[in-house]
Amino acid sequence: MFNRMMGRTRYVVCRILLHLSGSEVAPILGVLNRSASEAIDAEGDMEVMGEELVSICENLLQYDESWMSSANEGDVFWKEEDAGDYFQELFTDSAQRYLSEPPSGYSDDESFSVPVTRNVVVMITVAYEGEVPQLEDDLSNITALKEALKALIDLHYKNKLRAVQVHFSPAQLGEELTNDQLLQHFTELIPL
Repeated sequence: MFNRMMGRTRYVVCRILLHLSGSEVAPILGVLNRSASEAIDAEGDMEVMGEELVSICENLLQYDESWMSSANEGDVFWKEEDAGDYFQELFTDSAQRYLSEPPSGYSDDESFSVPVTRNVVVMITVAYEGEVPQLEDDLSNITALKEALKALIDLHYKNKLRAVQVHFSPAQLGEELTNDQLLQHFTELIPL
């Protein structure tokens, strides 16, 4: 039995949710939207997706002063199809949380002043081969979260990523994620 297990590929699917808050978090939406645009243009090319993941992780690491809360979940699979199904499940769940609303009373004739959101939640879902202890741990403290983001960067450079998806809320500048929406749609977040 042991010999048979040695030849099996270990697939891991995990999702990290990170809530940033403060008056200076809005620029991260620009980074996220640019990366989303690049990923769409690349039509799922894993090299480009990995590069964009690196860019997002590097930017998030620079904003660590604004990290408020986080959550993570994941599972290990021995069949690629099972990993794919779970990845799709997390993808669908993240996409449904995309909820953010345009500012109330906003019309096209108003001046160019756009309300700046104070809350941003980034949801990173990845599938990879192998074992990465930094991602398979409790990430409810800042040190562990920093190590996890660095591990995501390493996965790209080691060509171990099999799937990447990043969702974020609010979806664009001018939309706002209120504290009430945060509590309602991201109940698993744990304060850092």
